[in-house]
Amino acid sequence: MSDPAGIFLRMTSGTTRTHLVWDWNGTLLDDIHAVIHATNAAFAEAGLAPITLEQYREMYCVPIPRFYERLLGRLPTEAEWQRMDDSFHLHYARKRPDCGLTEGAEELLAGWQRAGGSQSLLSMYGHEQLVPVVRGYGIASRFVRVDGRTGPSGGSKALHMERHFAELAAADAGVVPENAVVIGDAVDDAVAAAHVGARAVLYTGGSHSRAALEAAGVPVVDSLAEAVTVARTFSA
Repeated sequence: MSDPAGIFLRMTSGTTRTHLVWDWNGTLLDDIHAVIHATNAAFAEAGLAPITLEQYREMYCVPIPRFYERLLGRLPTEAEWQRMDDSFHLHYARKRPDCGLTEGAEELLAGWQRAGGSQSLLSMYGHEQLVPVVRGYGIASRFVRVDGRTGPSGGSKALHMERHFAELAAADAGVVPENAVVIGDAVDDAVAAAHVGARAVLYTGGSHSRAALEAAGVPVVDSLAEAVTVARTFSA
């Protein structure tokens, strides 16, 4: 069948019903410092002072224009938003090749697949950029589906999550939200999981402070290994 929005790969028959939906930026990819660099480049376009990682984690939110509003004291104009967004993506693309996978990510993905578990990847990174990048890190074969954002940047993940599960269902992958766990680094990951009826575990190595993540009301962990351990308990 035609697959314009994602890539389907080998499905392993499972010993667990739990399906993992991994986030990319700030979760599997350890890119938070590239994000801070690109964010500060975007801020410079609006005459804003640079911020630290700690400030970013305290203030970050989606939709992204609301994040900029917290710093500008108002929503950016359409022209400001476009200029800042373009600058962010330009500077991020230059820094991204220097980023590695998060500690233990490769082993966790391989181990989950080896144990018969299924997993997919859903990111707000543009789809056309995401797919070759994931392949470049040598982990694409671990996922039954890889989906990046289609359409304009700056929105919420909830509708993308809805489409992700619809595509999984259409592919007869045997995945339903009730048996899925979303692993991400942002409150929006938990919101998107709840939107479709899945569970979520949030990781502190990315875009939010621990306090902000804990306010989402889902388990919060300090490593991806802990996230997978918690995910296993959901199917126990």
